[in-house]
Amino acid sequence: MQKCILFLFLIISSNCSNSEQKTTIIINNLFENNSQIPPINFNQLKKKGKTAFAFCKVNKMDTNFCVLVNMGMHSGLNRFYIWKFSKDTFIKAFPVSHGCGMNSWNSDYSKENAVFSNEDGSHCSALGKYKLGERGYSNWGINVKYLMHGLDKTNNNSLARQIVFHSWENIPDNEVYPNGTPEGWGCPAISNNNFLIIDPLIQASKKPVLMWIFN
Repeated sequence: MQKCILFLFLIISSNCSNSEQKTTIIINNLFENNSQIPPINFNQLKKKGKTAFAFCKVNKMDTNFCVLVNMGMHSGLNRFYIWKFSKDTFIKAFPVSHGCGMNSWNSDYSKENAVFSNEDGSHCSALGKYKLGERGYSNWGINVKYLMHGLDKTNNNSLARQIVFHSWENIPDNEVYPNGTPEGWGCPAISNNNFLIIDPLIQASKKPVLMWIFN
């Protein structure tokens, strides 16, 4: 009889312990999944949009839309914006990769503090304005790429570095914050599904499209 009572006590104690562990795991997951997402600096975007519009007018580029990329944001956030000039706002926003630099390829080690460089072999993204050029074949994603002609001193080595705009199956469709977006070797890559959204817009444009990567 005493052995039976002891056995029942051990079962109850074990169940209580497991219940406490499960409760702790659930609470921890709730905290992790509800991490506060930093807000978009929309005023900054609007200023960039106005400057981009003036630049496109002077340089005979597309004045319907451009691409604004805020690499100063956490990489797990939507920081790639299709900016519609007539609406003075963005119509789509996606996650986008940046260069891994000295870190491992396909990691997210620099998700909060990307390093930028115009040097060949740096594996970093370069800041500045780009003209999206020829559409061609890519080994990545949906097998489409656009050449990126750097228009500033900070990115004028982009063609020599083979920095292009393409899709990559490892890039998420939506925000993954507090995790980061996988990092490549400097190309601004978006997900396959999101590339299918912007590709027709670029193809339909009668003038070169501006991509402005800033920090």
